[in-house]
Amino acid sequence: MSFTCKHLSIATGEHMLVNIDFHIAHSMALVGQSGSGKSLTLKALLGMAPQRLHVHLDYEAPFALERGKSVGFVPQNPFTALSPLTRIRAQFFHPEPELFCAMVKLDPVLLDRYPPELSGGQLQRVAIAMALSHRPKLLLMDEPTTALDAATREQVLEMIKQLQEELGLLILFVTHDMHSAALVCQEIAILNAGEIVERGEMASLVAAPSHPYTKALLAAGFATRGFRQ
Repeated sequence: MSFTCKHLSIATGEHMLVNIDFHIAHSMALVGQSGSGKSLTLKALLGMAPQRLHVHLDYEAPFALERGKSVGFVPQNPFTALSPLTRIRAQFFHPEPELFCAMVKLDPVLLDRYPPELSGGQLQRVAIAMALSHRPKLLLMDEPTTALDAATREQVLEMIKQLQEELGLLILFVTHDMHSAALVCQEIAILNAGEIVERGEMASLVAAPSHPYTKALLAAGFATRGFRQ
């Protein structure tokens, strides 16, 4: 199973914001600085781009892009996906949320608590469990560990990698941090000003970047803390 974005363009008037293509055979990181078009790309794939924008998407996959069905989404801040006034159990669409708590190593006792009672790491696991409860083929992740401390971030990243291997998910992992991307993804695409300027196998690209923008990201510290091939 794979997903090929043959062409995605996002424009406002005559100004092109994003103009890319990519292929996901396993897991791919989309890396770039703030404002490069990463989150806008995810919104377009989710059918959630602002109506004022003109979006053209041509893709090839053995499934249709259906948000909440074939496509799961994990937001940057899990608080945005959860109501603080409703117990977590009631916010799952699946009747047996315990199944997905087990997948993300979350104590099912927490299902009967309210979101403000959980830690950031626990809430991120809840957000991932909720995305998995739709049984998606493609999982879109928007900076899913940005708000976590270093130790929790490493645990969540390892968990995401294990889930990908166990469930055979296709993952598009959006981040500005190549270290996080390297722990999860096999391939990487570098996004700059709405265009992919370099792409390739993760270890090879990090070891020998060719584009000046990629080199600048690495030099700026966006990347290889403890990178493991």
